[in-house]
Amino acid sequence: MIKLKLYTLLEVVKLKKDIFKIAGMSLKSRLIVGTGKYKNFIETAKAIKASGANMVTVAVRRVNITNKKKPILTDYINAKKIILLPNTAGCFNSEEALRTLRLAREMGGWKLVKLEVLGNKKNLLPNMIETIKSTKILVKEGFKVMVYCSDDPLLAKKLEDNGASAIMPLASPIGSGLGILNKINISLIIKQSKVPVIVDAGIGTASDATIAMELGCDGVLINSAIAQAKKPIVMANAFKEAVISGRNAFLAGRMGKSVLGSPSSPLKGLI
Repeated sequence: MIKLKLYTLLEVVKLKKDIFKIAGMSLKSRLIVGTGKYKNFIETAKAIKASGANMVTVAVRRVNITNKKKPILTDYINAKKIILLPNTAGCFNSEEALRTLRLAREMGGWKLVKLEVLGNKKNLLPNMIETIKSTKILVKEGFKVMVYCSDDPLLAKKLEDNGASAIMPLASPIGSGLGILNKINISLIIKQSKVPVIVDAGIGTASDATIAMELGCDGVLINSAIAQAKKPIVMANAFKEAVISGRNAFLAGRMGKSVLGSPSSPLKGLI
């Protein structure tokens, strides 16, 4: 009984040491949420609270964070408790992305940023040539860059080699809700990366987030799946629990797979 209690205590200590860090910053939650597509800032704030997230993305070109004559995001969430992550949503070339993040730095002093450079307006897939180019420049300028990218392991490695602080491969196209289409590529990216790997884009429901975490992802970023749910607040809480469950399952280590059955109870000693 004493040994069992000791073992349980050691496992709890191990889980407590499982800290999520990005660019030297420790986060309480492995769930990052977006702030777009909600009905209003009140709903946004409620969803963020229900999700347990302490980092949220802010589309600098779309979300009002400075004009006090209009509803402003920081009137509804506490920027001292919630980390605002400026991103370049809606940028389709390097020049737009660089200008947007430089503006964010001027407005709020942000250096930790999320970069996304899209290829076209239909599929919203990343333009990796422009993305790599932008990453190189931003890192040289002192930014800590979390980068939205394709699920190509070679290109993900290229981003890390050029100083990316986090790799953020898509699960499927932005806003599609299709879930993780290529588990193998995501797994390869995880195995080769020394920086956090955060699945970004395409997650549709809580079970998708659990799968991402079970694969070994360090975190997931969710926006549309929460904001466009019939009950966003309830869905936000579902994602909170899903991420925790998936991470714990990864740390626990799943059983091996087999094409044959195996009895739950030992056959030896049957009466």
